Amino acid sequence: MGGDQTDPAETTHSVGVTDGGRPTDETDPVEASTGDGETDPVEASTGDGETVDLYEVSTWEERSRLDGFAVALYRLITATARGAVVLVGLVLLFGIGAFSAVTNPAVGVLTALSALPALGLAAYVYLSDVTASEPPSLLFGTFLLSVVTATFAAVLNGLAQPPFAEFGFLGLVVFFFVFVGPVEETVKLLAVRLYAYSDDRFRAVIDGAVYGAMAGLGFAFIENALYIERQVMGATLGSGLALVELGAGITLTRALAGPGHVIYSAFAGYYLGLAKFNPENRGPIVVKGLVIAALIHATYNSTVGLGTAAFTALGLPQLGASFAYILLYDGFFAALLLRKIRRYRRLYRSVDAASGSETNVATGSRTADRTSAGNSMSDRADASDTRFDQTTGTSPSAERRLTEEVRGDDTTSVGETSDASSGVNTEDDL
Repeated sequence: MGGDQTDPAETTHSVGVTDGGRPTDETDPVEASTGDGETDPVEASTGDGETVDLYEVSTWEERSRLDGFAVALYRLITATARGAVVLVGLVLLFGIGAFSAVTNPAVGVLTALSALPALGLAAYVYLSDVTASEPPSLLFGTFLLSVVTATFAAVLNGLAQPPFAEFGFLGLVVFFFVFVGPVEETVKLLAVRLYAYSDDRFRAVIDGAVYGAMAGLGFAFIENALYIERQVMGATLGSGLALVELGAGITLTRALAGPGHVIYSAFAGYYLGLAKFNPENRGPIVVKGLVIAALIHATYNSTVGLGTAAFTALGLPQLGASFAYILLYDGFFAALLLRKIRRYRRLYRSVDAASGSETNVATGSRTADRTSAGNSMSDRADASDTRFDQTTGTSPSAERRLTEEVRGDDTTSVGETSDASSGVNTEDDL
């Protein structure tokens, strides 16, 4: 899609047929004429009524074969770039052992179980979308792309961590804020940008939160798979029961971490959606979303150990202490995210209701006009009855009634013949 797009919640002056509850893509004429907010002086000075060809003067469109070649070449370059990113991600997926982790039956089952809380939160964000439902192909595609792009973060984090680790806890905190948070949130947003963002079915700001949540789910899935595979497969346990206990423990631990990824990337995704419909400020809006997501992410990484220790000091077991802290932390930011989504829903519904009211007002006005016209005709007919013919002393309507009485027999015969010949049963019609 181009840059001239309006989010449904913003379209307060457009009244049209709805598509699954979503107003049609109508844009205010002023907004449509400005596009990204910039207009060449030549184009701006051209009157609406003038028919001046501004092709390659101040406007451009595909006309010649060379134009068509340029368009095709651009599409090829962008498609190749996206394909190269995915290909590199797939190579890394095999290189770090992530593919073998998700294809191992035992690890796969544990990973699927660990991803259930994140899946539930992503599903809630999806159901909170008040606009038209997002197509499964885009949702699943975003999930898979996030699994692939997560490998970039795995490699970069592994390469960058050693220098920070030398400075102990403070070094790791800096590492979380400077590297882990920004890198991981960027690769998750990249999964949305590669596919769903450029699709015509991405038609509202809130869609960004939905696809961001799916990207977070994909990231959590592959991250959990790697953690579980390394813990379970690296254990040297003689007892099968002990192996099961270890797998259950790491699965529960990773299940607590998963929803956080959905929350962080849903924030970033929401701002990506906002950027799509505000192209003149696209860059700063995307950066703001990434900063918010990265800060929440890095703060969690830096404080989860301290928070767990604090709850442990209160007498809770290790797993219970982790659960308590993560529930409080994720619950707080999930509430902020859902408040933002609810605000969008409330405004969207108010705009939709206002559009419906305008439609009803317009329809009622047309009905009133027709009623008024009918009343005027009736008044004129009544007025004509009061005027008597100067020669006969009777009104025109009286003359018509007299004529009908004289011709009554003939008229009835004609009417009966007409009904019989047309096969219309007047009694049945009544």
